[in-house]
Amino acid sequence: MTAPTGNRGVHRGGSGEPLVLIHGFSATRAHWQPILEALERSHDVLAVNLAGHVGGPELPEGSDVSLGALIDAVERDMDEAGFETADLVGNSLGGWIALELARRGRARSVVAIAPAGGWEAGTRDEKRLRTLFARNHKLSTRVLPRLDKLMRRPRLRRLLLWQVASHGERIPAAVAAQMVRDSVGCSVYFDLMDAIMREGPPRSLDGITVPVALVWGTRDRILPPKRYSERLRRMLPEAEWVELKGLGHVPMSDDPELVARTISDFVARAGDRHAVAA
Repeated sequence: MTAPTGNRGVHRGGSGEPLVLIHGFSATRAHWQPILEALERSHDVLAVNLAGHVGGPELPEGSDVSLGALIDAVERDMDEAGFETADLVGNSLGGWIALELARRGRARSVVAIAPAGGWEAGTRDEKRLRTLFARNHKLSTRVLPRLDKLMRRPRLRRLLLWQVASHGERIPAAVAAQMVRDSVGCSVYFDLMDAIMREGPPRSLDGITVPVALVWGTRDRILPPKRYSERLRRMLPEAEWVELKGLGHVPMSDDPELVARTISDFVARAGDRHAVAA
């Protein structure tokens, strides 16, 4: 088993080949909790907290909030863990970050779960996301005083988390409440959203030479696959396409067993291909 890391912003556990988990916009590494135990049976798992997010490192003094700054911070986490390369798994914004890390040569394979970046700059799909995240922050802030009480009721929990998960009632009440608090507490929420919209989606994903899986829940309400996957699939024509039937944007809580198996199976196949090529 791997010794615990000294970096409070990350979780590290398990044994085997290195695997890095990267969460989404305004979230924390806690989103991976439902599948950690399964992945740690066969991997040395590093689950990071993104810079500027709750539990994550602060951005270096004088640096602007940007996607590149967050990618740099994940690289520093990998360096501290001794991971020159690793199998990378990212959800939403974390999926985009994983793909960019692959372009930097830090990936052995990438499992991108509903990755961000699939919209065209200046389109209605881009505007929709800005409006959605601004509204979500406002509504989440409003319910904070009553959050614990609301989350105790499974039906309300499912309703309040309908964009995140198709089965929000499966998320424990305390965990669900903390997810909302963490999102509201993200110190770079609006600055990062502005930076992403200003810089635009990736113009190219050229340079990725490792195996990639694009994994999408069919009931994703934040990045519906029909609207937000097609551009990425064109940019990554060799990527494996995997649909998770009936699962949402953060599918780890909807069906932990299926998501963990999807990741482990793809990483194992990618490793086999690398061994044959070597």
